[in-house]
Amino acid sequence: MAASRSGAILVIDDEEIMREILETLLTREGYDVRLASSGAEGLELARALPFDAAIVDIMMPGLDGIATLDELKRIDEDLNVIILTAFASVESAIAAMKTGAFDYVTKPFKNDEVLVVVRNAMERRRLLTENRSLRQSIQERYHKFANIIGRSPKMRQVFDLIIQAAPSRSTILIQGESGTGKELVARAIHANSSRSERSFVTVNSGNLPPDLLESTLFGHVKGAFTGAVYPKKGMFDLADKGSIFFDEIGNVPLETQAKLLRVIQERDFMRLGGMETIKVDVRIIAATNVDLRQMMEEGSFREDLFYRLHVISIQLPPLRDRKDDIPLLAQHFLSKYGDENRKRGLELAPDALDLLTDYDWPGNVRELENVIERAVVLTPGPAIGADLIPDHVRKAPDFQVPSFVVPPEGISFRDVITDFEKRLIESTLEAAGGVQKRAAELLHIKPTTLNEMIKRYEIRPRRKRPSGGSAAGADRRQPAGIAGPLTPAAFDDK
Repeated sequence: MAASRSGAILVIDDEEIMREILETLLTREGYDVRLASSGAEGLELARALPFDAAIVDIMMPGLDGIATLDELKRIDEDLNVIILTAFASVESAIAAMKTGAFDYVTKPFKNDEVLVVVRNAMERRRLLTENRSLRQSIQERYHKFANIIGRSPKMRQVFDLIIQAAPSRSTILIQGESGTGKELVARAIHANSSRSERSFVTVNSGNLPPDLLESTLFGHVKGAFTGAVYPKKGMFDLADKGSIFFDEIGNVPLETQAKLLRVIQERDFMRLGGMETIKVDVRIIAATNVDLRQMMEEGSFREDLFYRLHVISIQLPPLRDRKDDIPLLAQHFLSKYGDENRKRGLELAPDALDLLTDYDWPGNVRELENVIERAVVLTPGPAIGADLIPDHVRKAPDFQVPSFVVPPEGISFRDVITDFEKRLIESTLEAAGGVQKRAAELLHIKPTTLNEMIKRYEIRPRRKRPSGGSAAGADRRQPAGIAGPLTPAAFDDK
């Protein structure tokens, strides 16, 4: 059946004259019309060809209009069926509408009356088709978030933001605690954009000194610095027509921030040691787990760069604020690490799942993933019980809010938190024997993040004191206005 601009209509009526009248009327309006003299014949056509609407006489020998309606809806539940009825059978037509008919027309009818009903049926069909297409499109887009697990309302908001923001050229700032999946969101933005077939380049912002970072980003010319024997292209060259992701943008030195601002504003840059301006088309996505506004106030982050990055902001919720997703995440990691370790059919015992949902997960999704991986490796059978959940999760203490003594002139919240973080890092480094990697694991943060905090607070790692040593030093480090010891557990709950 050739496609019609207006749609396809099936007419089922046992009266030949009625079929001819409807065929002439509807064909003149541009519809593609097929005729059937009985319900059985009409159903054969409906099974063989797609239709947008059907006009069915309610009184027919053999299979009547109501029975034909039921079968047509089984073939295509969205098919708009219009019932033709004599005035005396209006009650039957109304009953047919209650069982799925779109509308009815009484005989004898006016041509305009039939056309209005048919147009309404076609419009409804069009809307249904568009809605289904939209739902399919959304499902395909959400499928590109395969590595981002979550169905909670807060995560759906994140998905919606990704869908809305991805097609644009605007810079995007992803904010969230360590372990919430900021890079996964950045990759989802790239995957859902028109740049998806091009490169996605990740920059670990705080790992390199300024000169080397600039060389890595923009490239350098021969002789730009000692050892620059050959010219070199940078990451912006690699990311041209694609996306570049700055992980922990707050770690970028001020002098490099100025050059990054130029790339965002002018879409060009110069290589280290060079004079030539190079044009580039790059989508910039940045992420941070620190308060950039506070860094602006402290003078460690450029205000103009912040507002250039903050065109579209996506805030990732911590895992403690979307605990409904924990069972889904746990099952995902069970499958992932079960496949890796050739252990199929793994499942969490109810008591183990209760422990996971009760815990506040200061390390967020990354910490949960580590806990599940450990359990998968250690489990002797398919069931993972509470005994395979680490002690710090099983015995997590209830958070006790520290008591504060507020002096007459008030207390600086920022100073208290800064001192708290500094002393927590010091004590954790002591417990880790000065090994930064182990201390980062205990704090559930990246080693690079810990290293930056150590530099920021000018902390000198110390070895763990022998048992029996005096605690006076720790007491002297207690900040004014805070009572009681500050433990890693208390910090995690914060």
